[in-house]
Amino acid sequence: MQVLTQARGFDLTASVREHIERRLHFAFDRARHRVNRISVMLSDVNGPRGGEDKRCRIQVSVAGAADVLIDDCQSDLNVAIDRAVDRAGRTVARRLARRREHPHGVSADRRSELAPTVAADEVAGQELP
Repeated sequence: MQVLTQARGFDLTASVREHIERRLHFAFDRARHRVNRISVMLSDVNGPRGGEDKRCRIQVSVAGAADVLIDDCQSDLNVAIDRAVDRAGRTVARRLARRREHPHGVSADRRSELAPTVAADEVAGQELP
């Protein structure tokens, strides 16, 4: 899992970079084998004017699925990072769970046709002496 971090409008300190990487590794630990790359873009939208202007945009590249893009804007940079990472982690976990529930290659109609046949074959096989 490759993590790319960039900042626009302010300097990216080592402590902020470590915070991002720690949060990302915690959020994506279970899915690390499916996640190719995570790009984090931090920016100060309004510059020195203040307000809710610290943006954290996260793009997660997942193997075999569309990219996940999360954008969060808060007055505190760490809160924006935490919220964006949490949302990205939940979104990726939900997409991967859906892929496990609905595997590709056999349509839903075909699965429903095959299920009674397989169950009947198993029962018939158990009743034979």
